[in-house]
Order: sequence, then structure tokens, then C-alpha cells
Amino acid sequence: MNDALRETTRWWQSATGYQIYPRSFCDSNGDGIGDIPGIISKLDHLRDLGIGFIWLSPVYRSPMADNGYDISDYRDIAPEFGTMEDFDRLVAEAKARGIGIVMDLVVNHSSSDHPWFHAARTSREAPEHEYYIWRDAAPDGGPPNDHQAAFGGSAWTFVPGVGKYYLGHFSPEQPDLNWQNPVLRQEIYDMMNWWLARGIAGFRMDVISLIGKDVDAGLYEEGPFLHQFLQEMHRETLADRDIVTIGESWSVSTDTARLYCGRDRRELDMVFQFNHVVEGWDPVHGKWKPKPFDLVAFKRVLNDWQAALAEDGWNSLFLSNHDLPRQVSKYGDDGAYRVKSAKMLATVVHLLKGTPFIYQGEEIGMTNATFTRIDQFRDIETLGHYAEEIARGVTPEDFIAGANENGRDNARTPMQWNAGPKAGFTDGTPWIEVNPNHATINAEADRTDADGIFAHYQCLIALRKDWPVIVHGTYRPIATDDGAVFAYLRELDGVRVAVIANFTSEETDFDLPVELVGAGRCLLSNDVPRTSLERRLSLAPFEAFVMSIGTERSGGDRQ
Repeated sequence: MNDALRETTRWWQSATGYQIYPRSFCDSNGDGIGDIPGIISKLDHLRDLGIGFIWLSPVYRSPMADNGYDISDYRDIAPEFGTMEDFDRLVAEAKARGIGIVMDLVVNHSSSDHPWFHAARTSREAPEHEYYIWRDAAPDGGPPNDHQAAFGGSAWTFVPGVGKYYLGHFSPEQPDLNWQNPVLRQEIYDMMNWWLARGIAGFRMDVISLIGKDVDAGLYEEGPFLHQFLQEMHRETLADRDIVTIGESWSVSTDTARLYCGRDRRELDMVFQFNHVVEGWDPVHGKWKPKPFDLVAFKRVLNDWQAALAEDGWNSLFLSNHDLPRQVSKYGDDGAYRVKSAKMLATVVHLLKGTPFIYQGEEIGMTNATFTRIDQFRDIETLGHYAEEIARGVTPEDFIAGANENGRDNARTPMQWNAGPKAGFTDGTPWIEVNPNHATINAEADRTDADGIFAHYQCLIALRKDWPVIVHGTYRPIATDDGAVFAYLRELDGVRVAVIANFTSEETDFDLPVELVGAGRCLLSNDVPRTSLERRLSLAPFEAFVMSIGTERSGGDRQ
């Protein structure tokens, strides 16, 4: 790697992130809910994996209407998760293992149980009243407009005590904060600095693209005030700190991404974008009626993002998180080819240019749940949309089928640590059912397999640390119109690494560009390792491999 790249490389560019959903990770006290001491007990698992930082979903005090994404105290820990002393110990224990803790920053909205909102709904004269977004009723006494909440129903809730409606873009339990109020903004910045002083490694910023909304103009996502607020946030909290910041946006595009993370913007380090996810949704029914997987469209989205941020900005790389289905069930084969397709998906994602994120359980190939009754679901979004979809003519069976494929509870069933009665997650009754397949799919079993999924992830993470081309190399897609194979080339300082993956359960022939044909070194494979690249490759079902071709520079040129 040349000196210029070495000097400008940030630690999080060569690191791998790991998301923990605390409620479902590990329960230390038998109440059926995961907690911070449980996370501490599993830090060696994450150290062995090789991750550089944990993105911790919210552990703040909360009534848990949305499992912690409704915060009632930004400076305290929810009792079911532990104490502030537990949190400080987590930061220290993680740091001792070379792992940073990235907090989930949820500041588009608070909980309706936050003291700010209690004061705000009591009197129009309370200073906190202006911390939230209020509007007068429509002439007929109804909501100010027809804006619908993300979790179902009207986004407006009437409060008789003040004679106005407040905005809850997600749900009535999550009133939106009024970022137009400078006093509120300073409260948020002071809180962020308070957490940074405790030694955290940065923030993942929940739905941050909503904070600049102009309600009266009907502009919610990426509103006109967004970037001035983010730039102010950077000045007040993030500047000159060696941390990582990742914004979440369901609206960011390749055209607007650099406004967040371009080198001249000084706002965030990267954004989570979901274009590749939404590509598979039905135009009318959305995620509840997913379309058949289209590899060409999927590649087009990811290739566009690689091109858009090739020289300016930085990509986040993921297929799974707490809001998405299990990736091996969504994009691979969670049956006979579960192990092989899980490795294939990881290979494709981790070798792209950007910072990869692993969602808990992904590293052992956990799959979607298969619920049969609506009462088995726990997610506010699924339950909120059930009645609406039934009213639109969707049958309960069809809705549950869609929820089983794309619903958020798939990612929230307990982490499967062993084959015990409750997957080693708890000694009590888990807050949501454990996937019955934990008897065969669990960390203990996978880690004892030298050729398991965990071992494959370890190799991918090590490659990122040892091969600068994976972090900084250019990206060139290959055969973009091929409906079965995802292939690309990474290049840096004469080093070339080819990644080739069969996304199907069938043996597939693939024609390689002639300039890549020849001998090479197989860096990683989920099949029989290859010693060369032929003009026509016969790829086994879900085969994926990484091949260094031409001049080599490996671990001796570490970043």
C-alpha cells in the first residue's frame, strides 16, 4: 500500500463491525431478555471472530414499545439490560479485546414516556413543548394531514390538554423531536458528548435522514434542513475525534450519498442505504409481498453504489440487520445448501469496497423463523400492519407468509449458542420463541467444525486486515447481466483479486474475461480450492472463491 493511502486510512476502514441486538443476544439472569452482562460473557466469541467494533442496538431506559428505539432517558440504561456500571464494564472489557462499542443514536424521536414529552403535553407554555412537533387540527377536527405512521395508522395523535396534535412518524409512542429548536439540539449534542466521554467508539444514527423534515411542505426524508443540522452536530460533537459514525437512511441515493460522507462535507463517515433491499419489495404491498429475487437487479444496485463512492465517500456493506430477514433465507438456501450459501453471501459482501457489518447469528448461518400464528410475532411494525393488510384483502395466511419471509422478528429470535432447550440464550422463558432448528444450527456446533461458517468469516476478516487491495482497491464488476453469477475484480498497486460466486443451487458455466485467465492463488473458497482461472469455469452450486492473480503482495504489506 502506498504511503498516501497508509497515512489516510482510518481504523474503521479495515475493521469489521458486528451488530448486537441486546434483547436477543445472551441473557445472564434468567428473565428471558438478553442483557449487558450476557454480552460481556460472549466477548471472547467476538474477539475470536476478529471484529473491530460492536454496533449496540439501544440499551437506554425505555418502555420498549419498539424494543428500545423509543427512549425515555438518554443517559441511563434500561433495567432489563443492566446498569451504567455494567455498561462501563462492557466498554472496558471490549477495549481490552481490541473492540470498540458504537452506540445506537436515536434522536429523530423520543419515547412518549420521556420527561420532556410529559412536560410538553401538559402545557403549551412548558419549554419542552417546543421540543416536539405540534399542529392544529384540520377544520373538521381531524388530523392536520393524512400522513401515515410507518408502523400503521395516522402519524398524528391528539392531546386534549394542549388542544393540538403531535407528530409520531413511526408510532404514537415515538413522538418526533423538533430539530428546529436550538435548545433541543444542544440537549442532544450535550448527551452525545457525555457518551463519547465514557469511551465509546462512535454512533450509528437511527433514521438520521428524517431530522431535517419540513412537515408543512410534506418533506420528511432528507428534508431541507438535514445537512445543516448534521454539519452542526459534527462541529459540536464529532470533530477531531477518532471515532466512527454511520447514518441510517431509507431514502439516500447514489446522488445524495456524498452529501453525508463526502470528504468535503464533514458530516458522517458512511451511511447504511437500503436500495438493494427495497429492490426486492412489491410496489404496492412493499415488504409484506416480496418479489422473486433478481440477481441482475441486485448487482446493479450494489455496483452503482460501488461506483458512486469509489473516489469520495465510503460504503457500508451488509445484507442483514435487526430490521431485515436472515440473509441465508433471503438470498441463499436455508435448506440443503445452508452452509455453502451462507459462506457464498459472506464472501461477496466482505470483499466489496467498504466496511462490512455482521448481524448476530449471521456468522453461524442462522435462518428465518417459521411462525404460523400472528400471536407469535412481537414486532410493533408487523402487528401494526396486520389489521391494515387484512382489511385490504390479504388473507392471514398470506400476511404471515410475507412476515415470515421479510418481517423484522426473523432477526430477533434468540441467538443460538448451543443445542440446549433454549439454545443457551436463557435459563428462563425467552421473550420471543427460539427457532427450533437451534438443535443443529448453533455456535457451539459450528465452531467445532474447522470448515464451518464461523471459520469462513474468520478468514474473510483476516483477509481484510492482511490485504490492502480489499480495503482500498478499485472495484470492477464482471458480467453484470449474468443472472446466476456475481463476479468482480479488486485492484491496487498491481495486485488483482477476483471474486466469483454462483448464486444458484445448480451447476453453472461462467465465461471469464480473457485477461483474467491463468494461474493464481486461491485465498478462500467454500468448495475445492482452485489453482487457476480458466476461460470457462464450471461453478458448483453456491460455489464462491477469492483468487489472487498476477503479482502478489500479501500479509507482508499489512495496513
